[in-house]
Amino acid sequence: MTDSLDGNVLAAKSFTRFGVTHMFGVVGIPVTSLANRAVQMGIRFIALHNEQSAGYAASAYGYLSGHPGLLLTVSGPGCVHGLAGLSNAMINTWPMVMISGSSDQKDSGRGDFQELDQIEAVKPFSKFSVKAKDIKEIPNCIARVLDHAVSGRPGGCYLDLPTDVLHQTLTESEAEKLLAEAEKGRNLEESIVPPCSEIKKAVGLLRKAQRPLIVLGKGAAYGRAEGELRKLVERTGIPFLPTPMGKGLVNDNHELAASAARSLAIGKCDVALVVGARLNWLLHFGESPKWDKDVKFILVDVCEEEIKLRKPHLGLVGDAKKVLEMINKEIKDDPFCLGQSHPWVEAVSKKVKDNVSRMETQLAKDVVPFNFLTPMRIIRDAILGLGSPAPVVVSEGANTMDVGRSVLVQTEPRTRLDAGTWGTMGVGLGYCIAAAVSNPERLVVAVEGDSGFGFSAMEVETLVRYKLPVVVIVFNNGGVYGGDRRSPEEVTGPFKDDPAPTSFVPGAAYHTLIEAFGGKGYLVGTPDELKSALSESFSTRKPAVINVIIDPFAGAESGRMQHKN
Repeated sequence: MTDSLDGNVLAAKSFTRFGVTHMFGVVGIPVTSLANRAVQMGIRFIALHNEQSAGYAASAYGYLSGHPGLLLTVSGPGCVHGLAGLSNAMINTWPMVMISGSSDQKDSGRGDFQELDQIEAVKPFSKFSVKAKDIKEIPNCIARVLDHAVSGRPGGCYLDLPTDVLHQTLTESEAEKLLAEAEKGRNLEESIVPPCSEIKKAVGLLRKAQRPLIVLGKGAAYGRAEGELRKLVERTGIPFLPTPMGKGLVNDNHELAASAARSLAIGKCDVALVVGARLNWLLHFGESPKWDKDVKFILVDVCEEEIKLRKPHLGLVGDAKKVLEMINKEIKDDPFCLGQSHPWVEAVSKKVKDNVSRMETQLAKDVVPFNFLTPMRIIRDAILGLGSPAPVVVSEGANTMDVGRSVLVQTEPRTRLDAGTWGTMGVGLGYCIAAAVSNPERLVVAVEGDSGFGFSAMEVETLVRYKLPVVVIVFNNGGVYGGDRRSPEEVTGPFKDDPAPTSFVPGAAYHTLIEAFGGKGYLVGTPDELKSALSESFSTRKPAVINVIIDPFAGAESGRMQHKN
């Protein structure tokens, strides 16, 4: 039958029909044909080296683009490997769909090749999962997972495509009918907004507050709420505090930015408007002693269950951008502004200036062998020198990420990706690939600890293969936290001559890894060498690895979380 098509073609047609433009993954049995058909249909397929990195790329793509990031894996072990990315999307509340091939249905339970009950395996890590048990179910199943990924609170979803279903066939006319029916039946939720009475209460609390604070989270970044946030900050004069990935929603250098006075801001504020951020460990659960015991939280979240869990003084369920539009309109009708001479604004501003001054004094020193501050200052200045569009900064590691959070400056929204809500290590190169693909006009700069880089270092080949404008900067201090820091009393036992559990090979030549694939590598150990490498790599916008040799005794074990280790 000349006009017949199989499940692979129908799946590819479904994805393109429903707006998919990119897919990440690792091909093999039984999904190689699906990847090839997707490319034929106009989808850009980014093939990585393992499903973990591909999953991290898909999850970050969902956040950066606002559309579900797609991960394609083989059956069994491939699905299990992909759970890293799927779970990361769920925890960070980013839209993602993992699609895995699976065993032939007739052989279920008999020990088929790579057999696994994948629907059961993904349950803890997905908000919705479905198996297409017949070729005719493919379009509807694809429409459902795409819609579920972005509805309500975004998250990870799963689609199971058995081998036999991918090999089934139907006619072009049957396929078109199924696609039209699936498209017609799509159920995209309308944005939820709180009642006007609740908006009035929120504005009343902010108006009466003596020490108000606005907290900006990555949920607000995902919701494209930066314009309304800037308007709110500048109209009211209220200081703001971004979470790590909320940085850049309002320029870090804004006069009302309170990041450098974080302890004062959260410890003394009496009303906190929290937009697109959860009161989890990153915000000390909203509890004393970090926060004042009498602080009144106004929590803006798209998820009603989240608000019920946190029990704020006032909860506003809705899309961050729309809620802020309503708040701004209410304030416009009856304006108020704290002003620069307000005692609270003055107190925060003074603390910011004092802390920034102390930090800049430390940063001004050229310390060689490098500590973390000297190269971070040089990197900061090089990034700021590029202007707009600002590069996307990807940061992971213990000390590297912690120091970078304080030193690196975000001037534009969605230009910082890090370990996120789950504190996930290994996301770096996958995030770089997602950032480069979703923001082709921006340079991508990864600032990685050597341990974090090691999780996904092979993906530098992917950077070269796809000619992505990514510069990876590795802070090489010889291991996790900085190599062997054991006291002599700890070096005992029958294997005492083994390297420490935290140690890597000293002076590892990470820069040569990318050179094996045709990229550019740099080895630097002085300020001038680093400045030269950054200038050249930033201007050429080609894949590069800069290996920055750091004093192994710089930094602290576990970064800023020693109390948990």
